Amino acid sequence: MISATHISEQVQRALTEDIGEGDITAALISAETQGTATIITRENGVFCGSAFATEAFQQVNNDCEVTWFADDGDWIESRAMLAKVSGPARALLTAERTALNFLQLLSGTATLAKQYAQRVAHTKVRLLDTRKTVPGLRLAQKYAVRCGGCHNHRIGLYDAFLIKENHILATGGISEAVETARHLFPDKPIEVEVETGAELDHALAAGADRIMLDNFSLKALREAVIHAAGRAELEASGNVTEATLVDIAETGVDIISIGALTKHVRALDLSMRMA
Repeated sequence: MISATHISEQVQRALTEDIGEGDITAALISAETQGTATIITRENGVFCGSAFATEAFQQVNNDCEVTWFADDGDWIESRAMLAKVSGPARALLTAERTALNFLQLLSGTATLAKQYAQRVAHTKVRLLDTRKTVPGLRLAQKYAVRCGGCHNHRIGLYDAFLIKENHILATGGISEAVETARHLFPDKPIEVEVETGAELDHALAAGADRIMLDNFSLKALREAVIHAAGRAELEASGNVTEATLVDIAETGVDIISIGALTKHVRALDLSMRMA
């Protein structure tokens, strides 16, 4: 779960971006006017982002009250009522777009993750996101990925090693890179990206915890699974689409990383209506 502090900071930035020097249209409404609104979905999907939306309304005016009829991770049907919001009418309208932006993006992310996860449910593979996220919303999108039934790769550059081609060239080789990584941060997991069978052998010999098989053919993936024989986790990466996903999963790799989970997201169609 994301910390309340992080959510508060993200929402504050979003509101500042939207409101600027003030909501001049909401000023048309008397400050004393109270209102009630409902948030609905216009399509099926996985719901996500309630804490962000609640924070948006309450940062604009703490008197806003939000009652949710769905929990993050729930499957929602078109036309379902997701929430009832009440409070000063000005505040409801000022917070509306920021609240919906979070809900639509995160619900869209969770829905896409659900679609991918369902396609490989008959296998043991784990589907992971990447760092290809909307700037500033990494933790939020990675949370949404989990709500949709997929998993998280490393959060950033600080929590795990991912030794790629340029790192290998700069350090002198796979074994040198892995050895240095173990020395610098012995508690951090080490993943090595490889492009050939020979590089796979080097990564296995170096003791990598996980090996990323970059753009391997299906035949090469199957051969790598047999050859590695469980000595390291194997991750398939590159050219992963809904069309190729099942075939890749059925090669027996442990993990498939998919940038599309957070990069190719279409927002879920939600709306708010004043009563």
